[in-house]
Amino acid sequence: MPRVLVQRLVQPPIGEQRIEIVERKGLGHPDSICDAVMEGVARAINAEYQQRFGRVLHNNIDKGLLVAGRVRRRLGEGCMLRPMELVIGDRATFRVGKVRVPIKEIAVEAAREWFRKSLRHVDPSRHLRYRVVLSEGSNELADIFRREGVREANDTSAAVGYAPLSETEQMVLWVERHLNSPGFKTAFPETGEDVKVMGVRADRELTLTIAMPLLCEAIVSEEAYFCKKAEIAQALRRELPDSPGLDRVNVVFNQLDREGRGLGGMYLSLLGTSAEDADSGQVGRGNRVNGLIPLNRPVSGEAAAGKNPVSHIGKIYNVLSHRMADQIYQRVGGVREVYVWLVGQIGRPIDQPWVAIQLIQTSDAESERIRQESELVIDRELNRLTDFCIELTEGKYPVC
Repeated sequence: MPRVLVQRLVQPPIGEQRIEIVERKGLGHPDSICDAVMEGVARAINAEYQQRFGRVLHNNIDKGLLVAGRVRRRLGEGCMLRPMELVIGDRATFRVGKVRVPIKEIAVEAAREWFRKSLRHVDPSRHLRYRVVLSEGSNELADIFRREGVREANDTSAAVGYAPLSETEQMVLWVERHLNSPGFKTAFPETGEDVKVMGVRADRELTLTIAMPLLCEAIVSEEAYFCKKAEIAQALRRELPDSPGLDRVNVVFNQLDREGRGLGGMYLSLLGTSAEDADSGQVGRGNRVNGLIPLNRPVSGEAAAGKNPVSHIGKIYNVLSHRMADQIYQRVGGVREVYVWLVGQIGRPIDQPWVAIQLIQTSDAESERIRQESELVIDRELNRLTDFCIELTEGKYPVC
Protein backbone atom coordinates (compact mmCIF):
# COMPACT_ATOMS: atom_id res chain seq x y z
CA MET A 1 0.00 0.00 0.00
CA PRO A 2 1.48 3.40 -0.91
CA ARG A 3 2.16 5.97 1.75
CA VAL A 4 -0.39 8.81 1.43
CA LEU A 5 -0.05 12.17 3.15
CA VAL A 6 -2.94 14.65 3.14
CA GLN A 7 -2.49 18.35 3.86
CA ARG A 8 -5.07 21.09 4.00
CA LEU A 9 -3.96 24.32 2.31
CA VAL A 10 -5.16 27.54 3.92
CA GLN A 11 -5.11 29.86 0.92
CA PRO A 12 -7.48 31.02 -1.81
CA PRO A 13 -7.70 29.00 -5.04
CA ILE A 14 -5.48 30.29 -7.82
CA GLY A 15 -8.36 32.00 -9.60
CA GLU A 16 -9.03 34.15 -6.52
CA GLN A 17 -5.45 35.28 -6.05
CA ARG A 18 -4.54 38.73 -7.36
CA ILE A 19 -1.99 37.70 -9.98
CA GLU A 20 -2.06 34.75 -12.40
CA ILE A 21 0.15 34.09 -15.43
CA VAL A 22 -0.54 31.29 -17.92
CA GLU A 23 1.05 30.50 -21.28
CA ARG A 24 0.26 28.08 -24.09
CA LYS A 25 2.42 27.27 -27.07
CA GLY A 26 0.23 26.27 -29.99
CA LEU A 27 0.22 23.53 -32.57
CA GLY A 28 2.82 25.08 -34.89
CA HIS A 29 5.22 26.37 -32.26
CA PRO A 30 8.63 24.65 -32.67
CA ASP A 31 8.61 23.34 -29.09
CA SER A 32 5.07 21.99 -29.46
CA ILE A 33 6.06 20.37 -32.75
CA CYS A 34 8.94 18.56 -31.06
CA ASP A 35 6.74 17.25 -28.25
CA ALA A 36 3.97 16.11 -30.57
CA VAL A 37 6.28 14.52 -33.14
CA MET A 38 8.34 12.61 -30.58
CA GLU A 39 5.15 11.36 -28.94
CA GLY A 40 3.89 10.24 -32.35
CA VAL A 41 7.16 8.47 -33.08
CA ALA A 42 7.04 6.72 -29.70
CA ARG A 43 3.47 5.53 -30.27
CA ALA A 44 4.36 4.17 -33.69
CA ILE A 45 7.36 2.26 -32.30
CA ASN A 46 5.35 0.91 -29.37
CA ALA A 47 2.62 -0.23 -31.76
CA GLU A 48 5.26 -2.11 -33.78
CA TYR A 49 6.60 -3.78 -30.63
CA GLN A 50 3.11 -4.87 -29.63
CA GLN A 51 2.33 -6.22 -33.06
CA ARG A 52 5.57 -8.21 -33.29
CA PHE A 53 6.14 -9.27 -29.67
CA GLY A 54 2.87 -8.66 -27.82
CA ARG A 55 4.36 -6.08 -25.44
CA VAL A 56 6.12 -2.73 -25.25
CA LEU A 57 9.92 -3.02 -25.19
CA HIS A 58 12.48 -0.62 -23.75
CA ASN A 59 12.38 2.77 -25.46
CA ASN A 60 12.37 6.47 -24.67
CA ILE A 61 11.99 8.73 -27.69
CA ASP A 62 12.10 11.88 -25.58
CA LYS A 63 15.11 13.74 -26.95
CA GLY A 64 14.21 15.76 -30.01
CA LEU A 65 15.41 18.94 -31.67
CA LEU A 66 13.87 20.86 -34.56
CA VAL A 67 16.58 22.98 -36.18
CA ALA A 68 15.21 26.06 -37.93
CA GLY A 69 15.59 26.28 -41.69
CA ARG A 70 15.91 29.33 -43.87
CA VAL A 71 13.31 30.95 -46.14
CA ARG A 72 12.91 34.00 -48.34
CA ARG A 73 9.69 35.92 -47.81
CA ARG A 74 8.18 38.61 -49.97
CA LEU A 75 4.71 40.12 -50.10
CA GLY A 76 2.66 37.64 -52.09
CA GLU A 77 5.40 35.02 -52.40
CA GLY A 78 8.19 33.11 -50.70
CA CYS A 79 10.47 30.10 -51.05
CA MET A 80 12.50 27.76 -48.85
CA LEU A 81 16.27 28.14 -49.06
CA ARG A 82 17.31 25.53 -46.51
CA PRO A 83 15.03 22.83 -45.05
CA MET A 84 14.37 22.43 -41.36
CA GLU A 85 16.09 19.48 -39.70
CA LEU A 86 14.45 17.16 -37.20
CA VAL A 87 16.76 15.24 -34.85
CA ILE A 88 15.13 12.15 -33.28
CA GLY A 89 16.73 10.55 -30.18
CA ASP A 90 17.25 8.80 -27.57
CA ARG A 91 16.86 5.02 -26.93
CA ALA A 92 14.99 2.08 -28.46
CA THR A 93 15.14 -1.71 -28.80
CA PHE A 94 16.31 -2.57 -32.32
CA ARG A 95 16.45 -6.35 -32.12
CA VAL A 96 14.91 -9.26 -30.21
CA GLY A 97 16.82 -12.46 -30.88
CA LYS A 98 17.11 -12.66 -34.66
CA VAL A 99 14.18 -10.34 -35.29
CA ARG A 100 15.22 -6.84 -36.38
CA VAL A 101 12.80 -3.93 -35.86
CA PRO A 102 13.14 -1.15 -38.49
CA ILE A 103 13.21 1.59 -35.86
CA LYS A 104 14.71 4.35 -37.99
CA GLU A 105 12.28 3.80 -40.84
CA ILE A 106 9.30 3.77 -38.45
CA ALA A 107 10.52 6.95 -36.75
CA VAL A 108 10.91 8.93 -39.96
CA GLU A 109 7.58 7.82 -41.39
CA ALA A 110 5.75 8.63 -38.13
CA ALA A 111 7.31 12.10 -38.12
CA ARG A 112 6.33 12.69 -41.74
CA GLU A 113 2.79 11.54 -41.01
CA TRP A 114 2.47 14.05 -38.17
CA PHE A 115 3.54 16.94 -40.39
CA ARG A 116 1.21 15.81 -43.17
CA LYS A 117 -1.79 15.79 -40.82
CA SER A 118 -0.99 18.81 -38.65
CA LEU A 119 0.64 21.65 -40.62
CA ARG A 120 -1.15 22.58 -43.83
CA HIS A 121 1.77 24.25 -45.59
CA VAL A 122 4.67 22.01 -44.56
CA ASP A 123 5.69 19.35 -47.05
CA PRO A 124 7.46 16.70 -44.91
CA SER A 125 9.56 15.56 -47.88
CA ARG A 126 10.64 18.95 -49.28
CA HIS A 127 10.74 21.15 -46.19
CA LEU A 128 12.38 18.79 -43.69
CA ARG A 129 15.44 16.63 -43.28
CA TYR A 130 15.57 13.85 -40.70
CA ARG A 131 18.43 12.68 -38.52
CA VAL A 132 17.72 9.61 -36.36
CA VAL A 133 20.15 9.22 -33.46
CA LEU A 134 18.36 6.46 -31.55
CA SER A 135 20.53 3.81 -29.92
CA GLU A 136 20.11 0.67 -27.81
CA GLY A 137 19.49 1.24 -24.10
CA SER A 138 21.49 -0.04 -21.14
CA ASN A 139 21.23 -3.71 -20.13
CA GLU A 140 19.77 -2.98 -16.70
CA LEU A 141 17.02 -0.66 -17.94
CA ALA A 142 16.16 -3.01 -20.79
CA ASP A 143 15.95 -5.90 -18.31
CA ILE A 144 13.01 -4.19 -16.55
CA PHE A 145 10.88 -5.16 -19.54
CA ARG A 146 11.76 -8.85 -19.11
CA ARG A 147 10.88 -9.08 -15.41
CA GLU A 148 7.66 -10.68 -14.16
CA GLY A 149 4.96 -8.94 -12.14
CA VAL A 150 4.14 -5.26 -11.89
CA ARG A 151 6.50 -3.17 -13.97
CA GLU A 152 9.28 -1.46 -12.04
CA ALA A 153 10.08 2.21 -12.46
CA ASN A 154 13.04 2.95 -14.71
CA ASP A 155 13.77 6.29 -13.05
CA THR A 156 13.46 8.18 -9.79
CA SER A 157 11.04 10.96 -10.56
CA ALA A 158 8.32 13.19 -9.16
CA ALA A 159 5.19 14.70 -10.70
CA VAL A 160 2.34 16.94 -9.64
CA GLY A 161 -1.14 17.47 -11.06
CA TYR A 162 -3.98 19.76 -10.10
CA ALA A 163 -7.67 20.46 -10.60
CA PRO A 164 -9.73 22.32 -11.57
CA LEU A 165 -8.44 24.64 -14.28
CA SER A 166 -8.91 28.31 -13.43
CA GLU A 167 -10.88 30.64 -15.70
CA THR A 168 -7.61 32.13 -16.93
CA GLU A 169 -6.24 28.70 -17.78
CA GLN A 170 -9.44 27.74 -19.55
CA MET A 171 -9.39 30.97 -21.56
CA VAL A 172 -5.76 30.60 -22.66
CA LEU A 173 -6.39 27.00 -23.67
CA TRP A 174 -9.58 27.92 -25.56
CA VAL A 175 -7.98 30.79 -27.48
CA GLU A 176 -5.15 28.71 -28.96
CA ARG A 177 -7.42 25.81 -29.81
CA HIS A 178 -9.91 28.18 -31.40
CA LEU A 179 -7.26 29.93 -33.51
CA ASN A 180 -6.02 26.57 -34.77
CA SER A 181 -9.47 25.04 -35.22
CA PRO A 182 -10.66 23.94 -38.68
CA GLY A 183 -13.48 26.48 -38.55
CA PHE A 184 -11.17 29.39 -37.84
CA LYS A 185 -8.67 28.31 -40.49
CA THR A 186 -11.51 28.10 -43.00
CA ALA A 187 -12.62 31.62 -42.08
CA PHE A 188 -9.05 32.96 -42.01
CA PRO A 189 -6.89 30.74 -44.27
CA GLU A 190 -4.22 33.45 -44.24
CA THR A 191 -3.18 32.48 -40.68
CA GLY A 192 -0.44 30.05 -39.69
CA GLU A 193 -0.45 27.42 -36.95
CA ASP A 194 2.36 28.90 -34.84
CA VAL A 195 0.11 30.43 -32.18
CA LYS A 196 1.41 31.52 -28.79
CA VAL A 197 -0.87 32.85 -26.05
CA MET A 198 0.24 34.53 -22.83
CA GLY A 199 -2.45 35.33 -20.30
CA VAL A 200 -1.78 37.76 -17.46
CA ARG A 201 -4.60 38.31 -14.97
CA ALA A 202 -4.45 41.16 -12.47
CA ASP A 203 -7.43 40.86 -10.13
CA ARG A 204 -10.42 40.50 -12.51
CA GLU A 205 -8.79 41.89 -15.68
CA LEU A 206 -7.12 39.48 -18.11
CA THR A 207 -4.75 40.51 -20.90
CA LEU A 208 -4.11 38.00 -23.66
CA THR A 209 -0.96 38.60 -25.69
CA ILE A 210 -1.24 36.54 -28.87
CA ALA A 211 1.28 35.87 -31.62
CA MET A 212 0.18 34.23 -34.87
CA PRO A 213 1.78 34.75 -38.29
CA LEU A 214 -0.02 35.56 -41.51
CA LEU A 215 1.07 33.66 -44.60
CA CYS A 216 3.21 35.80 -46.90
CA GLU A 217 1.76 34.29 -50.07
CA ALA A 218 -1.71 35.50 -49.02
CA ILE A 219 -0.63 39.06 -48.13
CA VAL A 220 0.09 41.30 -51.11
CA SER A 221 0.67 44.62 -49.34
CA GLU A 222 1.35 46.19 -45.97
CA GLU A 223 -2.14 47.68 -46.01
CA ALA A 224 -3.64 44.25 -46.62
CA TYR A 225 -1.66 42.84 -43.68
CA PHE A 226 -2.89 45.41 -41.16
CA CYS A 227 -6.46 45.24 -42.43
CA LYS A 228 -6.50 41.45 -42.07
CA LYS A 229 -4.84 41.67 -38.65
CA ALA A 230 -7.56 44.04 -37.42
CA GLU A 231 -10.27 41.77 -38.83
CA ILE A 232 -8.81 38.72 -37.04
CA ALA A 233 -8.49 40.53 -33.71
CA GLN A 234 -12.06 41.82 -33.95
CA ALA A 235 -13.39 38.34 -34.74
CA LEU A 236 -11.53 36.83 -31.79
CA ARG A 237 -12.79 39.47 -29.36
CA ARG A 238 -16.34 38.84 -30.56
CA GLU A 239 -16.06 35.06 -30.09
CA LEU A 240 -14.40 34.94 -26.67
CA PRO A 241 -16.43 32.79 -24.24
CA ASP A 242 -18.07 34.33 -21.20
CA SER A 243 -16.07 34.17 -17.99
CA PRO A 244 -18.10 35.16 -14.90
CA GLY A 245 -14.94 35.68 -12.83
CA LEU A 246 -13.46 38.22 -15.25
CA ASP A 247 -14.65 41.81 -15.65
CA ARG A 248 -12.51 42.56 -18.70
CA VAL A 249 -10.48 40.61 -21.29
CA ASN A 250 -7.97 42.56 -23.41
CA VAL A 251 -6.63 41.08 -26.65
CA VAL A 252 -3.20 42.17 -27.92
CA PHE A 253 -2.32 40.62 -31.30
CA ASN A 254 1.16 40.55 -32.90
CA GLN A 255 2.52 43.28 -30.67
CA LEU A 256 5.91 43.54 -32.45
CA ASP A 257 4.29 44.85 -35.65
CA ARG A 258 5.04 48.42 -36.78
CA GLU A 259 3.29 50.12 -39.67
CA GLY A 260 5.59 51.77 -42.22
CA ARG A 261 8.50 49.35 -41.69
CA GLY A 262 7.67 47.00 -44.55
CA LEU A 263 8.62 43.34 -43.99
CA GLY A 264 10.37 44.31 -40.75
CA GLY A 265 7.09 45.44 -39.24
CA MET A 266 4.87 42.46 -40.07
CA TYR A 267 4.75 38.92 -38.68
CA LEU A 268 4.77 36.92 -41.91
CA SER A 269 5.47 33.25 -42.48
CA LEU A 270 5.86 31.03 -45.52
CA LEU A 271 4.94 27.71 -43.84
CA GLY A 272 2.94 28.85 -40.81
CA THR A 273 5.66 27.99 -38.25
CA SER A 274 8.59 30.03 -37.00
CA ALA A 275 10.71 26.88 -37.31
CA GLU A 276 11.03 27.79 -40.99
CA ASP A 277 13.79 30.29 -40.09
CA ALA A 278 13.21 32.15 -36.80
CA ASP A 279 13.15 29.66 -33.95
CA SER A 280 14.31 26.11 -33.24
CA GLY A 281 12.38 23.74 -30.98
CA GLN A 282 13.16 21.18 -28.31
CA VAL A 283 11.27 18.50 -26.38
CA GLY A 284 10.29 19.57 -22.87
CA ARG A 285 10.20 23.33 -23.43
CA GLY A 286 6.53 23.45 -24.35
CA ASN A 287 3.25 22.83 -22.58
CA ARG A 288 2.77 20.52 -19.62
CA VAL A 289 0.55 17.47 -20.04
CA ASN A 290 -2.61 19.52 -19.47
CA GLY A 291 -1.67 21.76 -22.41
CA LEU A 292 -0.57 24.78 -20.38
CA ILE A 293 2.47 26.47 -18.86
CA PRO A 294 0.97 27.74 -15.58
CA LEU A 295 3.57 29.93 -13.89
CA ASN A 296 1.70 30.18 -10.57
CA ARG A 297 1.28 26.43 -10.18
CA PRO A 298 3.74 23.74 -9.12
CA VAL A 299 4.69 21.80 -12.24
CA SER A 300 6.52 18.58 -13.03
CA GLY A 301 10.11 18.83 -14.23
CA GLU A 302 9.95 15.84 -16.57
CA ALA A 303 9.10 16.04 -20.27
CA ALA A 304 6.40 13.42 -20.76
CA ALA A 305 6.38 13.37 -24.57
CA GLY A 306 8.10 10.36 -26.12
CA LYS A 307 8.81 8.47 -22.90
CA ASN A 308 7.61 4.88 -22.76
CA PRO A 309 4.16 4.50 -21.18
CA VAL A 310 4.71 1.35 -19.15
CA SER A 311 7.75 1.94 -16.92
CA HIS A 312 8.85 5.55 -17.20
CA ILE A 313 7.17 7.27 -14.29
CA GLY A 314 8.25 10.63 -15.72
CA LYS A 315 5.42 10.07 -18.17
CA ILE A 316 3.03 7.86 -16.21
CA TYR A 317 2.93 9.98 -13.06
CA ASN A 318 2.81 13.24 -15.02
CA VAL A 319 -0.50 12.25 -16.57
CA LEU A 320 -1.78 10.19 -13.65
CA SER A 321 -1.33 12.98 -11.09
CA HIS A 322 -3.62 15.26 -13.13
CA ARG A 323 -6.17 12.45 -13.51
CA MET A 324 -6.10 11.75 -9.78
CA ALA A 325 -6.55 15.43 -8.95
CA ASP A 326 -9.48 15.70 -11.33
CA GLN A 327 -11.10 12.56 -9.90
CA ILE A 328 -10.79 13.91 -6.35
CA TYR A 329 -12.22 17.27 -7.39
CA GLN A 330 -15.14 15.63 -9.22
CA ARG A 331 -15.95 12.94 -6.65
CA VAL A 332 -15.18 14.40 -3.22
CA GLY A 333 -17.56 17.03 -1.93
CA GLY A 334 -16.18 20.12 -0.21
CA VAL A 335 -13.01 20.39 -2.31
CA ARG A 336 -12.35 23.70 -4.07
CA GLU A 337 -8.89 22.93 -5.44
CA VAL A 338 -6.57 19.92 -5.20
CA TYR A 339 -2.95 19.07 -5.92
CA VAL A 340 -1.66 15.51 -6.13
CA TRP A 341 2.07 14.76 -5.86
CA LEU A 342 3.54 11.40 -6.89
CA VAL A 343 7.13 10.32 -6.24
CA GLY A 344 8.58 7.05 -7.47
CA GLN A 345 11.91 5.29 -6.94
CA ILE A 346 13.83 3.51 -9.64
CA GLY A 347 13.34 -0.25 -9.25
CA ARG A 348 10.18 0.14 -7.16
CA PRO A 349 6.85 -1.13 -8.62
CA ILE A 350 5.13 1.71 -10.43
CA ASP A 351 1.90 1.16 -8.45
CA GLN A 352 3.70 2.01 -5.19
CA PRO A 353 4.57 5.70 -5.33
CA TRP A 354 4.74 8.05 -2.40
CA VAL A 355 1.61 10.19 -2.58
CA ALA A 356 0.83 13.62 -1.16
CA ILE A 357 -2.53 15.36 -1.51
CA GLN A 358 -2.95 19.07 -0.87
CA LEU A 359 -6.52 20.35 -0.60
CA ILE A 360 -8.25 23.70 -0.46
CA GLN A 361 -11.57 22.95 1.24
CA THR A 362 -14.81 24.84 1.61
CA SER A 363 -14.42 24.42 5.39
CA ASP A 364 -12.50 22.31 7.90
CA ALA A 365 -15.62 20.71 9.36
CA GLU A 366 -15.40 17.58 7.22
CA SER A 367 -11.63 17.22 6.91
CA GLU A 368 -11.60 13.58 7.98
CA ARG A 369 -14.28 12.57 5.47
CA ILE A 370 -12.48 14.46 2.72
CA ARG A 371 -9.19 12.77 3.63
CA GLN A 372 -10.72 9.30 3.57
CA GLU A 373 -12.58 9.80 0.30
CA SER A 374 -9.49 11.31 -1.35
CA GLU A 375 -7.38 8.34 -0.30
CA LEU A 376 -10.01 5.99 -1.76
CA VAL A 377 -9.67 7.78 -5.11
CA ILE A 378 -5.88 7.34 -4.99
CA ASP A 379 -6.23 3.63 -4.14
CA ARG A 380 -8.72 3.07 -6.94
CA GLU A 381 -6.49 4.75 -9.51
CA LEU A 382 -3.39 2.83 -8.42
CA ASN A 383 -5.30 -0.47 -8.47
CA ARG A 384 -6.14 0.10 -12.14
CA LEU A 385 -2.66 1.33 -13.10
CA THR A 386 -2.12 -1.52 -15.59
CA ASP A 387 -5.25 -0.46 -17.48
CA PHE A 388 -4.16 3.17 -17.27
CA CYS A 389 -0.79 2.33 -18.87
CA ILE A 390 -2.59 0.49 -21.68
CA GLU A 391 -4.76 3.56 -22.25
CA LEU A 392 -1.66 5.75 -22.19
CA THR A 393 0.00 3.48 -24.77
CA GLU A 394 -3.05 3.79 -27.01
CA GLY A 395 -2.92 7.58 -26.86
CA LYS A 396 -6.09 8.09 -24.83
CA TYR A 397 -4.43 10.85 -22.78
CA PRO A 398 -2.67 13.79 -24.45
CA VAL A 399 0.77 14.62 -23.10
CA CYS A 400 1.49 18.01 -24.69
